Amino acid sequence: MADLTLLTIFGTSFLVGLSGATTPGPLLAYSIRETVRRGFVAGPTIALGHSVLELATVILLAVGLKRISESDPIIAFIGISGGTFLLWMGWGILRNPSLGAPATNGQIQPPCRGNLAIPFWGGIVISLSNPFWTIWWMTIGVTFMTESLQSGIPGIAAFYLGHTLSDFGWYSLVSAGVASGRRFIKERLYTGIMQACGFFIVVLGLFFIATGMTTLG
Repeated sequence: MADLTLLTIFGTSFLVGLSGATTPGPLLAYSIRETVRRGFVAGPTIALGHSVLELATVILLAVGLKRISESDPIIAFIGISGGTFLLWMGWGILRNPSLGAPATNGQIQPPCRGNLAIPFWGGIVISLSNPFWTIWWMTIGVTFMTESLQSGIPGIAAFYLGHTLSDFGWYSLVSAGVASGRRFIKERLYTGIMQACGFFIVVLGLFFIATGMTTLG
């Protein structure tokens, strides 16, 4: 049963993380630009910097949330606010699932790998400067962390690994497509992926809201 719970945490975290990674934003634009300059390796390197920042965030949240995990009103508030943000995010994706499908024009210059510390730190700085990243962790991230803490350290580890692998998978795919100079994913497939993610996020948001309200009751 414990293994099934951890697998559920991992899978859920991966899908929600994937929906966030595929949403167009500054990190995606930066990944495409750096891939043009440095080749395929840029995407995974940017994802590595992003994941290091999120590891620090997870550790800080785990320490802080551990102290309030026995407060039902706080847990209820976290669940309802996080679920509401998930509903907003999921509905936004469902309204326009084809938004942000990345493509290239085939004009790829020979890559200059250079210093990979630049895209690594860029992954950190770009993430920190994006208000959506902060809002995500203050709402959805905190909600997931609260649920994962019920399974202790293994639950937190499953959450972090699922979330991180979604970032590595997506940005590696982006870099592979951009480095090849071809549109790396058809718009129809991208739209289908986003529709599935949007629907999943809406259902998950409803679940978190219902859980929060049950805690209050």
